[in-house]
Amino acid sequence: MTPRTALGALHIGALMFGLTGVFGKLAAASPAVIVFGRAAFAVLALAFFARFASKTRWQKLEAVDWRRLLLSGLLLAGHWVSFFIAVKVAGVAIATLGFASFPAFTVILEGLIFRERIRANEILLVVLVSVGLVLVTPAFDLGTGATIGLLWAVGSGLLFALLSLTNRASSARIPAVQAALCQNVVVALCLLPVAAPQLSEVRALDWLWIGLLGVFCTGVAHSLFVASLAVIKARTAAVVFALEPVYGITMAWLLFNENPTLRMLLGGALIIVAIVVSSRLSGNSKKTVAAEAASH
Repeated sequence: MTPRTALGALHIGALMFGLTGVFGKLAAASPAVIVFGRAAFAVLALAFFARFASKTRWQKLEAVDWRRLLLSGLLLAGHWVSFFIAVKVAGVAIATLGFASFPAFTVILEGLIFRERIRANEILLVVLVSVGLVLVTPAFDLGTGATIGLLWAVGSGLLFALLSLTNRASSARIPAVQAALCQNVVVALCLLPVAAPQLSEVRALDWLWIGLLGVFCTGVAHSLFVASLAVIKARTAAVVFALEPVYGITMAWLLFNENPTLRMLLGGALIIVAIVVSSRLSGNSKKTVAAEAASH
């Protein structure tokens, strides 16, 4: 893979991640069914990639690895469920922008959990994201779907930040594809008891959207990120990954006529700028970027 094709693969992967909310809205099923189906189809796609396309040897897992994968799988399940609740309640644009708050949570949690000193640029990141979320919120009224959906989306971002920190702790030992496959197995098993009674009621068309969500927005998108990281710098990949909200909001505007207001666009621009600046300054390793891509 050349640098040019790798960059193209990154953008295709970011576009697929951006379509997550779109497919979630198209599927007329509960968030539990959507997440179960997404995880099940993702397991199949990742297993295929690991068997035929990936040259990475799998790591023999120890007890501590299994505990971390179980925890990360539970966090991933919570992250996905809360995100799709936000999509159903408030729409794709607000859900995507609310989730995009996760870098601010990551900065705060790193300072609290790992006792790391928060730098000036990281404080600016938190401020920009906070102002952006205020602008994105149409009105602070818990009786409106937009506000409730945004709160679910921000909760999804918090869970994703916790998940990212968990993945970073194990990314040095466990290959990203192996970790993603194990996490999706945990997600599917967790949601199966809730989703099972509803599976017979899911329409064939909805299974198509859920299948596309699991195969393309999870398995293929993650595989493209992992493959492109062999020739692309981690910072470049992180910046491209930050374009996910742009792709998601654009597709929601085209497909569902979710016309963002000027205030929402300004808030979204602040959040996206904060993500890009954070990605450029953080110097994340390629394993860390791959681990974060695997989680969304």
